[in-house]
Amino acid sequence: MPAKRHGGAHRHGRDRRAAVIHAPAGRPRFTGDAPSAAVVGGGLAGIAAATGLAERGVRVTLYEGERNLGGRLAGWPTWLADGTTVTMSRGFHAFFRQYYNLRGLLRRIDPGLETLTALPDYPLRHGSGLHDSFARVPRTPPLSALGFVALSPTFGVRDLARMDPRAALPLLDVRVPEVHERLDGVSAHDFLARIRFPEAAHHLAFEVFSRSFFADPRELSAAELVLMFHIYFLGSSEGLLFDVPSEPFPTALWDPLAGYLAGLGVDVRTGTPVRHVRPLPDGRIDVEAGGAEGAGERASRHDALVLALDGAGLRRLVDASPGLGDAPWRASIDRLRSAPPFLVSRLWLDRPVARDRPGFLGTSGYGPLDNVSVLERWEGEAARWARRTGGSVLELHAYAVSPDADRAAVQAEALRQAHRVYPETRDARIVDERHEWRADCPMFPVGGYRDRPGVRGPDPAVTVAGDMVRTGLPVALMERAVTSGFLAANAHLERWGVRGQTLWTVPRTGRSPVLRRLAALGG
Repeated sequence: MPAKRHGGAHRHGRDRRAAVIHAPAGRPRFTGDAPSAAVVGGGLAGIAAATGLAERGVRVTLYEGERNLGGRLAGWPTWLADGTTVTMSRGFHAFFRQYYNLRGLLRRIDPGLETLTALPDYPLRHGSGLHDSFARVPRTPPLSALGFVALSPTFGVRDLARMDPRAALPLLDVRVPEVHERLDGVSAHDFLARIRFPEAAHHLAFEVFSRSFFADPRELSAAELVLMFHIYFLGSSEGLLFDVPSEPFPTALWDPLAGYLAGLGVDVRTGTPVRHVRPLPDGRIDVEAGGAEGAGERASRHDALVLALDGAGLRRLVDASPGLGDAPWRASIDRLRSAPPFLVSRLWLDRPVARDRPGFLGTSGYGPLDNVSVLERWEGEAARWARRTGGSVLELHAYAVSPDADRAAVQAEALRQAHRVYPETRDARIVDERHEWRADCPMFPVGGYRDRPGVRGPDPAVTVAGDMVRTGLPVALMERAVTSGFLAANAHLERWGVRGQTLWTVPRTGRSPVLRRLAALGG
């Protein structure tokens, strides 16, 4: 059965110290003739940008190269060996309650967020046998940190005595962009070593979190890790529990959002990659899009352009559009890096996973395996298949895989480790399986912050959105994508004298005055 809603946790009120970011003032919307805008990319960032513009009366064309909306959250049909049609995707995503702007976008199609189901815990398990849980950890800082330390088996008295509290002071008052200026030149691994963070807690908690950026902690900027600590733990009272869509992404998100955009008059063009863009002397932009290179391309002219692509797609389009931006901006785009490959394996088993298994489990110390999901615990489609067949739908993730790795061997080892985690799966027959390999997530390397584009660039008619974009706000992952999309729309609306979208974030400084004073001791 899908997971039940746990006390309507996904509907609780916003943190009373959440920060509001008011859009620049202006008239409510366009009336009569309105400018046109092209949004390139149909993931969360692009859909947010298209929404922000179209709701104010802008004529929007949304271009998406794939056949489906959703970007890295897209889903598509696939047919199993038993004849069942199911939805495949690129895997599990956690909708944290700090994602105010993402949730605001979803409320356009689901005012009560009924499509989101609350999972009861965020459990972690290490190969050594250690377990951690966030179900009983208080949500409000600093009790959240104290509660985690008190409840976690990875913190002993000797561990606490060995820690360097002065080195940990940056965690207590995180500000953007100052955190990047202070810590972008240090790796997440070295920052934790400097604190003398307990090794067990390092592996069980922070390694799990850092790998959610699809990166090895030795490669990840400490600024991103510390920002994440602020967003999800010490800077917010929303806690580390989260919600998930109760149906596959197309059903829960993309089909309704496509309908919403169509109702606003947005021209949604899926299967239409943009090949070139050309700024014109009058400030407008020509956009050339179509099928295969040179086949059926057509140009359209727009007053504004939002580039809401992943890093590799942005690099390709900028490279193909020599008149776009200036030399320093183009060079910084060219230096963007993608994270190493990751694997999503989905397995349809002929027998159930034990009933007491959590719907989601973060893992460390299990070779390439980073987490395990039992989809029928929350997803309706998987639950219906499991009820009909008596089986289970298991999903395995492996992040930051070496580009040179033998992919078949990684898939086999992830499955072997899943058998260690859930021994009852050893005897299960795999009815069918799908393995998705991708390498298109942004990399946040040590010292890479300066090369990430901001929402605004050298051309006021062109903005950039995505989860790699510098926003100047404490947001990350899916929330950064949506927030940057709305900011990109707001930048154009401001030029035209139209009021944009009001945004929210977790507190923009350390939440506690006492902790902020302590942090100041660290200089």
